Amino acid sequence: MPNDLLCDEFQDIVAEVLIRHKSILDIITKLEESNARINRALIKSVTSCGCISINAKKQEFKHESLKEAKNTIDNHLEGKMCDSCKEKIEEELGKHLFYIAALCNTLDLNFYDLIIKEYKKLNTLGIYTLR
Repeated sequence: MPNDLLCDEFQDIVAEVLIRHKSILDIITKLEESNARINRALIKSVTSCGCISINAKKQEFKHESLKEAKNTIDNHLEGKMCDSCKEKIEEELGKHLFYIAALCNTLDLNFYDLIIKEYKKLNTLGIYTLR
């Protein structure tokens, strides 16, 4: 299935099943709630399960080019997420995508078009987007 059809179908099914939280106020608060649940699931992977750990320290930018810096910057994660934690985080990210699609529907935006616009910007600017 082409990607645009998959995104469009996802957006359509979100529109079909979203009944209780159809207000823009409900959608934006549910989006924030789902963001918190993603953070909570990640933190529980560290504090309860222990499959991953966070070893954060100051990032050093002592390179002449952004490409060199990109290859040496650390994500501060150690270990590998277990299947249980991975499944939980995927579930929470899926819910987050649901509310993003719901927000797109409410604002009459096309989810796929947003992905393409962001892709083109990233593809054009590359590492100079500095995200």
